Amino acid sequence: MAKRAKKRTSGANHLAGEKSPYLLQHADNPVNWYPWGKEAFEAAHREDKPIFLSIGYSTCHWCHVMAHESFEDPMVARMMNDAFINIKVDREERPDVDGIYMTICQMMTGGGGWPLTIIMTPDKQPFFAGTYFPKEGRFGRAGMTELVPAIVKMWRDRRSEVLESAAKITSNLVEPLEGTSGSEMDDRFLNTAALQLNQRFDEEHGGFGPAPKFPSPHNLTYLLRFWKREADEWSLFMVKRTLEAMRRGGIFDQVGYGFHRYSTDDRWLLPHFEKMLYDQAGLLMAYTEAYLASGDEAFRRTVEEVAEYVLRDMTSPEGAFYSAEDADSEGVEGKFYVWSLAELEEVLGAEDAELAARVFDSTKEGNFDEEATGKATGANVLHLPRPLADVATSIDMEEEDLMARVEDIRVRLLAARSARVRPHLDDKVLTDWNGFMIAALARAGTALDRPDLVDAAGKAARFVMENLRQDDGRLLHRYRDGEAAITGHLDDHAYMIWGLLELYGATFDDVHLEHALAINEIIYEHFWDHEGGGFFRTPDDGEELLMRQKEVYDGAMPSGNSVAMLVLLRLSHLTGDPVHAQRANELGVAFSGEVSRIPMGFSQMMSALDMALGSAREVVIVGRPGEKDTRAMLDAIHRAYLPNTLVLLKDPDGGPDGIERLAPFVKEHGMKDGRATAYVCTDHFCRSPTNDVDEMMRELAG
Repeated sequence: MAKRAKKRTSGANHLAGEKSPYLLQHADNPVNWYPWGKEAFEAAHREDKPIFLSIGYSTCHWCHVMAHESFEDPMVARMMNDAFINIKVDREERPDVDGIYMTICQMMTGGGGWPLTIIMTPDKQPFFAGTYFPKEGRFGRAGMTELVPAIVKMWRDRRSEVLESAAKITSNLVEPLEGTSGSEMDDRFLNTAALQLNQRFDEEHGGFGPAPKFPSPHNLTYLLRFWKREADEWSLFMVKRTLEAMRRGGIFDQVGYGFHRYSTDDRWLLPHFEKMLYDQAGLLMAYTEAYLASGDEAFRRTVEEVAEYVLRDMTSPEGAFYSAEDADSEGVEGKFYVWSLAELEEVLGAEDAELAARVFDSTKEGNFDEEATGKATGANVLHLPRPLADVATSIDMEEEDLMARVEDIRVRLLAARSARVRPHLDDKVLTDWNGFMIAALARAGTALDRPDLVDAAGKAARFVMENLRQDDGRLLHRYRDGEAAITGHLDDHAYMIWGLLELYGATFDDVHLEHALAINEIIYEHFWDHEGGGFFRTPDDGEELLMRQKEVYDGAMPSGNSVAMLVLLRLSHLTGDPVHAQRANELGVAFSGEVSRIPMGFSQMMSALDMALGSAREVVIVGRPGEKDTRAMLDAIHRAYLPNTLVLLKDPDGGPDGIERLAPFVKEHGMKDGRATAYVCTDHFCRSPTNDVDEMMRELAG
């Protein structure tokens, strides 16, 4: 079970006893930081000071910049300590706190981002919001040396106005919770979401909208479903063009694999270099599904490359997955990843360096400019402006031979790069992000016939269930350095169910489905809004914040409500229990008013809706695990693009302790003629059982 003891160690401020890598980065600041908690708020009341709340995360580039400029500066620290009670929050540890105050920042300023800066009353009510502030003002942006005295004067001389403003802001924050529900969602939502994505599609470079460009893999997995539903070839084209462009772009680490956070330009060339676990998970899922849909071997290779990166660099010895790698090393963004021509030649020799420069489009001037001045540095972000087949033709070489040489070059560059100072690794384990990666690896492992990927997913799931699950079955959010802590949020539970369901589909080990059902009951008991429908982000017995948010927008990650809708539908089909489908319907109704305004912003929920609107299939395969005829049926399903097909495996020798205890409707299903038998059901109608793999696949395609 989870270990929850916490010890306090000495340090320059109150952060030294924390586990968060982000908070520990600030433990020696001269700013007298507190962690979020009772001690800080009591001090604010006692000293009659406003609170300076700073929210960020350990791999955030501009968080580092603000820290170096201001929080490590003794003069600024004295000003802050005199004026405020200062609180640091890791947004990855406390997404509930971050979600509320980011919403406030967006309401007050029209924008948001990290570092997030909030100034609020001792009662947690905000009256000022912003993001990054330099030490001193420049180009119209206020600096800390101007901001702090202005807030002090306001708090001293205009207290009543401040409190009135804070109360009004808090009131406006709560109001949007009202009136978001509507009617049941229908296929018009699906059509509108696809149309809106089409309108924003960049046909030349792939992706959606102008720079900066984010991967948003849930947009792509939704478009694949729309292609499947409507036979819309343009949707498949949008997916393929985007995935091809990202894999060849600088957003992909051409040497060590894995995707960077986003592209600062519209060509996917110049990335923001941090690497997030959730991006790897979402893109693993997208490339896996695109491979199944298109048969493109390049997508298969990308799946294997991303998985290689995650298992090599982002996996703990116990099998859990770390959170992120920083953009910076030695205080410079991207330094670990870029190459000059001289460095290429030093590692590769003249001939291979020349080939590498041609393949990866590297020049003496470089393509990676100095951040502050915009001047050329001679550093290159390696990328593939042309497919290797085109390069091979241009230099009169067989493509297979070129691929072998490029792989040899990559391996040598990776070995040389390993001697550089690595970016900071945020080694905390987050339950929701691990659930996402578990789902992605299990899905990839079945699709690519890679049992090792399924095993890795299973190992991570065991870690979470053994170390982040409490005695009552509820999950905790964060594990680091032997300590599991922080009450689990909706996302932790919903994503873990997703991971467990994918693991069940990969292994047919009943325990994964059993755990998924148990966690599902927990989220309904503690997170469901029994008045307005939908799930709150925080549990009913969690810390009292300004409000209990209900988040549905699918941003960098799909929202907890979108994932919950999808897993509820899957559970309904897997168990035959209509209660889960009814809850999914109520969830959709709760948010349909909000979703109707811009359905493409809720693409993961659109994927769930696609399943709900009649395209789901259930397949019960009755056969002995490991037998050739059983494996043939399972392999055929796993190798096809069938996103809304749910598979149960019934061992005829399993008896009442087998899958039928979780899915009673399979009780009467038996083997036909002593061979593995498939029962295919669509929209509550089941076809005749068959022993024939081809017939089963025809029924699934119909």
